[in-house]
Amino acid sequence: MSENPGKPNINEAGKSKSNDSEQDLEDAVEGSDEALQKTIKSVSPSTQRVQRPHSSPPRFVTVEELLETAKGVTNMALAHEIVVNGDFRIKPVELPEDSLEKRVKEIVHKAFWDCLSIQLSEEPPTYDHAIKLVGEIKETLLSFLLPGHTRLRNQITEVLDLDLIKQEAENGALDISKLAEFIIGMMGTLCAPARDEEVRKLKDIKEIVPLFRAIFSVLDLMKVDMANFAVTSIRPHLMQQSVDYERKKFQQLLEKQPNSLDFVTQWLEEAADDLMNQKYKNALPAGGGAAGSGDGPMPNPVAVQNYAYLKLLKWDHLQRPFPETVLMDQARFQEFQLQLEQLTILGAVLLVTFSMAAPGIASQADFAEKLKMIVKVLLTDAHLPSFHLKDALTTIGEKVCLEVSSCLALCGLTPFTTEKEAVLKGQIQAVASPDDPIRRIMDSRILIFLESYLASGHQKPLLTVPGGLGPVQKELEEVAIKFVRLVNYNKMVFSPYYDAILSKILVRS
Repeated sequence: MSENPGKPNINEAGKSKSNDSEQDLEDAVEGSDEALQKTIKSVSPSTQRVQRPHSSPPRFVTVEELLETAKGVTNMALAHEIVVNGDFRIKPVELPEDSLEKRVKEIVHKAFWDCLSIQLSEEPPTYDHAIKLVGEIKETLLSFLLPGHTRLRNQITEVLDLDLIKQEAENGALDISKLAEFIIGMMGTLCAPARDEEVRKLKDIKEIVPLFRAIFSVLDLMKVDMANFAVTSIRPHLMQQSVDYERKKFQQLLEKQPNSLDFVTQWLEEAADDLMNQKYKNALPAGGGAAGSGDGPMPNPVAVQNYAYLKLLKWDHLQRPFPETVLMDQARFQEFQLQLEQLTILGAVLLVTFSMAAPGIASQADFAEKLKMIVKVLLTDAHLPSFHLKDALTTIGEKVCLEVSSCLALCGLTPFTTEKEAVLKGQIQAVASPDDPIRRIMDSRILIFLESYLASGHQKPLLTVPGGLGPVQKELEEVAIKFVRLVNYNKMVFSPYYDAILSKILVRS
């Protein structure tokens, strides 16, 4: 009995290198639903949704169809997460404290280990349960082996021969401690370096029942390590196949739910209308051939798509449904949005400060970097509901004035007057308002920069950073690279749907 009997078998993940690449992808994601449940929940749409528009009459679906669709979406989300998230890791299942499931698991496990303890305490000892455990351990150790590990496979098969062990038990010649010693040694050979300490501690446990319990606990961790190794190994393979796989799964979903592109259509329609009417000229960059008036040239589909992706960085996630084709990445777009808002505020504060201070201060790289780090630290909790931007900017104003005064003194420059400090603090506090002119300028320039990255396609652009963004260029480029990578992948998967929708929208317009 495993310490975590409810855990899915992850051993097949390492066997996904078959000739049929699409079937590989199915196999790679099929058994890992539980491992990604938290991730899927984190990217689920907000519960505060507007009514979904219907492009076709609703139809009844059976429970089987619903479950099949949910499984398809889960597998698609898992494959997508593995490909898009380079830091994706499967983690051990941790049940909530005081949950019913955890209490039941503890009771069942305690009963099993108590039974094993009673059997081993008998005279003579009964080894039925112990032999079953050795059989489970044997299968687990064998599952860790690669095809070329012939010698290790023979060793495990020979030493953990269950028929021979049963005969020894019947004849009173079984040395369970010797078997445990071999098992621990083999675990040390097969485990990842990160598990060496856990395996070493097993050697200090002398009582058989606690030892077996600890062995199963470490084996569960080794299973997770092997699963993550398999994920890392198949990621390049998934990269080649995931575009077709995700498109196929989404098409299957679309066939079952014909209205699964309603929000995408609405999203692209708004982007096309905005470009043609220039409604948001001061809020988002038009780019790529947008018309300045209704009778101008029609925007091309690429320009509309790029504009639409930029609109996701200004999305009201509480009030508006997210487009279906980017729904799995909603959490990532929210993260981009938060990072860009912080960079906007950071850039505005630095721009105001350097404009007010003496010209020589801004050119001092050490001072500029120190000031930037101070402001970044004070904006770290901006994602928390308890964060108040006005209060943070008040503190930032005080810190900035102290740093500027100190730098002016060190450089032998004219110190700040009280009036000038008050003006600087006031301008920094004004950045709290989205309508602040400096903040709006920074926001517009950041979006222009991102639009230029998008327009450059797959080539790494050598762009000139718009004025005022120099102090935050490094951070901005990091966000831009991740944003463009995600957008380009989304285009590769869903471009046929976008092209079909835009062909109708632009003709109709």
